[in-house]
Amino acid sequence: MFTEAIEKILTDLCTPALVRAVENGEGAPALWSALEDSGFLELLTPEAADGAGLGLDALLPIFVAFGRHALPVPAAQSIAARALMRACPIAPPAGMITLSGTAYSEIDGTLCVPRMAFGLLADFALVNLEGQLLLLDCSLALRQPVGVHASQCATLYWPPETLGSAIGHNGEEVRLFHATIHAAAIAGAMETVIGMTLEYCNDRVQFGKAIGKFQAVQHQLSVMAEQVAASRIAAELAFCAGRQVPDRMATAIAKARTSMAVSQVTATAHALFGAIGVTEELDLQLFTRRLHEWRISEGSETCWNAIVGQALLAQPNVTASEFVRHVTPSPSA
Repeated sequence: MFTEAIEKILTDLCTPALVRAVENGEGAPALWSALEDSGFLELLTPEAADGAGLGLDALLPIFVAFGRHALPVPAAQSIAARALMRACPIAPPAGMITLSGTAYSEIDGTLCVPRMAFGLLADFALVNLEGQLLLLDCSLALRQPVGVHASQCATLYWPPETLGSAIGHNGEEVRLFHATIHAAAIAGAMETVIGMTLEYCNDRVQFGKAIGKFQAVQHQLSVMAEQVAASRIAAELAFCAGRQVPDRMATAIAKARTSMAVSQVTATAHALFGAIGVTEELDLQLFTRRLHEWRISEGSETCWNAIVGQALLAQPNVTASEFVRHVTPSPSA
């Protein structure tokens, strides 16, 4: 029910033209209001607190849909923030809340949050600082764009006097949840990319027939489809029922596998589109740019594969195949 309702909002309001407008600095007040006023930011909030009371598993198709439409506002982050602040003494503020699993203090006490997703748009940020949970007002920070074309990421700097006290001790959960959000978004964006590529290959005629009929092209499309399917399955692993926050090992596998697929899927799509594939007018780049950005956000496959590898090496009497078969999310704390 919620997925269909959100899909309708995204289809009606989250158009490529709107995505481009946000990238040009125009904002998306109508889209954000539609998501906020409909109560969709409270999907993880318990029913007793006037929320939908959904489980983590019910969020997967919603977060995948956000990626499939290249949603240019931090709706997934704002939904997750409400779950991450479940035991905090203050309520989540109104407005756009983004997440960052990594922050550090500079010598003068300034807090730096590098490459924060939606750093140019967000009103607030829920940040992990060495395990401490901080809620920061983005209007008090210096926002420095990352320099990538049309990116909404930014590095933010907060002066020491603006930081306040920690509101919780579950800061590491921010990184896990945000990595899982990106895994789902990657899976969704890949679905759009392969859909666009298949349509183009069926329409583009060369030597008297659609290029999708050529065996070499079909081979590339089949490999691409394998990567897209594997990414969706990996993302599903992290959205385990009965949990409020994704499991660490499931998150590591999901983020690593989806990130690994980005290079091959985007390269194949652009190769099959040919020269038109690199043009700004084609919607393809709205998704492939984001896929590369999401790949490295909260750690690329190298980072998360290391976590999986360390877990395997910690069990010297277990073979790799046995380890893979028995990897399941640990019980909810």
